[in-house]
Order: sequence, then structure tokens, then C-alpha cells
Amino acid sequence: MRRFMLLLLLALPLFAHASEPVPESAEQAKWEPAIAAFEAADRQQPPPPRSILFIGSSSIEHWKSLAADFPELSVINRGFGGSELADSTYFADRIVAPYHPRAVVLYAGDNDLQDGHSPAQVRDDFAAFVRKVRSVDPGVPIAFVAIKPSMARKVLLPKVSEANALIKAYAATQKQVTYLDVYTPMLGADGQPQPKWFGDDGLHMNRTGYALWIGIIRPWVDRQRGDAVPR
Repeated sequence: MRRFMLLLLLALPLFAHASEPVPESAEQAKWEPAIAAFEAADRQQPPPPRSILFIGSSSIEHWKSLAADFPELSVINRGFGGSELADSTYFADRIVAPYHPRAVVLYAGDNDLQDGHSPAQVRDDFAAFVRKVRSVDPGVPIAFVAIKPSMARKVLLPKVSEANALIKAYAATQKQVTYLDVYTPMLGADGQPQPKWFGDDGLHMNRTGYALWIGIIRPWVDRQRGDAVPR
């Protein structure tokens, strides 16, 4: 009996450890190589201060022509594909704060909905991103690029629409937080996503899609130029 009790006491820490929740940092561990690569690039060639920062998921990462599309400005691309809003918030100390950007353009949210997050949670996660960024740079202008209506994720369209509406309403209550509506012009007359904006996978945009985004984002970026660093 005494031996049994001793074994039980020895095993208790193992059971307790197994029942502990996974630390939040473990959920972001898969992004560490991408974040480390950004930091290595910064060490090799530090971006100019007060640049315009574009951050978020694959729609930002795949925007390879970003610098050429905004040639009059210094822009930083810190997109990492597959990420969710909370990931940009989690890594903000490493890929937002060091730059002290003149303005921030964020695109994320469709991966969140695909993974089962509610529209309200997506809104709350964007609000958390704003708070995090503002804790370092109070008042920095932040634009949220609306969650796009993807061909490959038509089933999510009602949730995408709801999440966008919630974020738009939230942005209206905040100073220097703007909702940029790319959602509506990407829909056809039937209210459905249009294939002309997308590549073969129906999820990631082609050049036509990015051209549409540029036309919507540029006026906001131009208003933020002020003392932004020219190229």
C-alpha cells in the first residue's frame, strides 16, 4: 500500500502537467522561422523609420510588387501566410514596434473564420491588435483592409460580411482607425465573389485583384504621407 501511494505521488506531477493548457506561445511557434527571417532581413538592411507597414496573412505576403506599387514611399511587407489576427498581435513587439511606422495597413481575418472563429471574435482580435500597436505608438493610423470574398471560401460569405460590418463599426468608434472596403467591389451583381480577381486556387489574388486593392488603399496611404519617408 505504501509503495502504491508513493508511485501515485510521483505520478501526480505528470498528470498535472498533461492537463495544463498549452501556452499561447506554443500556438505561434510555427511562425518563428518567418519572424526570424524578418528580423534577419532587418539586421542586414534596416528599414527606414516612419515607413508604411503592411502586415497580415498571405494576401500581404504574396504582394510581391508592393514596393513598386507605392514607389513614392518606403513600405515594409511583413505578411506571413496562413496567419490569423492574433498572430500579428502576438509578434507585434518584433515586427511592428521596431519600425515605429508612419501608418499600418493590416489584412487578416479570413483564416480566422476558416478556423472556426466567430465574426465577433475576429472583431475583438482586431481591437486587440489596435491596442497592442497603440501601446507602443499612440495615435499611429491603422487601416483594416476588409476580409475579401474568396471564390474558394464562398461558404464563409455570411460570416465574412458580418465580421466586416463589426470591424467597420468598431473602427468608426476609434481615432485614426479606418476600414477600407475591398469586400463590396469584389462582389458581382449577384452578390457573389468574382473569379476575375483570383488565381487558380480561388483564394489568392491575381494582379487584377491587387490592382483593385491599390485603388482603394492608395487614397488612405496618401493621406498618411505627411512626414513619411520617400523612397
